[in-house]
Amino acid sequence: MMRSLLLKRLFDVLAATAGLLLLSPVLLALAVWVKCDSAGPVFFRQERVGRHGRPFRIFKFRSMRQDNAGLQITVGEDARITRSGRFIRAYKLDELPQFINVLLGDMSMVGPRPEVPRYVALYPADVRAEVLSLRPGMTDLASVQYRSESDLLAASSNPEETYIHTILPAKLALCQRYVRERSLWLDIRILCMTAGILFKP
Repeated sequence: MMRSLLLKRLFDVLAATAGLLLLSPVLLALAVWVKCDSAGPVFFRQERVGRHGRPFRIFKFRSMRQDNAGLQITVGEDARITRSGRFIRAYKLDELPQFINVLLGDMSMVGPRPEVPRYVALYPADVRAEVLSLRPGMTDLASVQYRSESDLLAASSNPEETYIHTILPAKLALCQRYVRERSLWLDIRILCMTAGILFKP
C-alpha cells in the first residue's frame, strides 16, 4: 500500500510538472484573457474539502464576475459567467491551474473531485470517510460521466435539490468505486478518457 501511494505521488508530481511546463504558453494566454475580459483577479480560489477532511483552497481560472454571489453550482447559461469564462469552461481549461494544487500536495491528478464544505456535510458518514481517504483529484470517473452537469441542472425546476438528491449520490457512488478499484493503470485510463472529451464541448 505504501509503495502504491509513493508511486502515485511520484506520478502526480511528474505529470503536474510536465503539464505546467508544456502548457505554460497556453496558461499565460488564458491568464491575460481572463484579466482583460472582466474586472477581478486571474484566479478564483475557493475552499474545498481535501484528504481526511482537511480544507484547502483550490486554484481555477476565474470564469465568473467577481460579484458572483449565489448558488455554489453552475446552472446552464449562468448569467454570472464571463465571455472568456464560457470558453474555458466548455473545454475545462479553468481547471488547469490545479496543477499547482497537485504540486502542493493538496490534490492528485486523479481522485474524487473535491467538494465545498456545504455539500460534504451532506455525505453519509461511511461514504465521507471512504471518499475523503484519498487526495482529491483534478479529474475522476464522475467528472467524465457528468461533464454536462450544468445542462442537467438547467433542466430542473429546483437545481440545488436535483444536485443534492440525484447527482451528488451518483457521483459519490463513482467516487467509492474509484477508491476501491484504484490503480495507476486506472488513473491513466481516466486521464485518457478526460483528454478524449476535452474537445467535445
